[in-house]
Amino acid sequence: MTNPRPVRAWVALVLALLTAQCAASPSRRPLDLDPVPTGPGTLADIRRSLEGEWTLVSFEVHPPGRPAVPITGTGRLTYDAYANLTMDVRADESAVQALRDAGIVAAERGISIKGRTVLDVEHRTLTFVTNEPVAAGPTSGPLALSRPRHWQLDGDVLTLTTHGDDGKPISVGRWRKTS
Repeated sequence: MTNPRPVRAWVALVLALLTAQCAASPSRRPLDLDPVPTGPGTLADIRRSLEGEWTLVSFEVHPPGRPAVPITGTGRLTYDAYANLTMDVRADESAVQALRDAGIVAAERGISIKGRTVLDVEHRTLTFVTNEPVAAGPTSGPLALSRPRHWQLDGDVLTLTTHGDDGKPISVGRWRKTS
């Protein structure tokens, strides 16, 4: 049987040499970072403008080849500091039936959409990141999560418009900021 002390010493020496070779060192190339833009019209400014609670003013769906379907009822939209959006619209029974007749799925007297979003400042669109498990909402039709929502802010009124493949509006929701 051999003495374990020389073996331990040898292993310790090898580990010390390997550790010295792998030690962290400062980067030789500085990162060239521009300052994050702030002020009116920047992503940070727009996110702050959208953040908060909104109540439904009006909502309508424009099914292809059919007249617009106004959704009467109540609704709440919440946009948080982490770009999560929750939209709940509780429609009157006649509006739900009109939506179903137009081929739009409306569960439990309304429409619920929830998920993380990405803002495109240049195109003024808000798009859901649908590969996350928390995203919930329609997968097809005019309210599909894959369709970008074009946003317009006029004072305390937010208008979200979804366009069809032909470029025409297929849903328009107007929301008033409450907090």
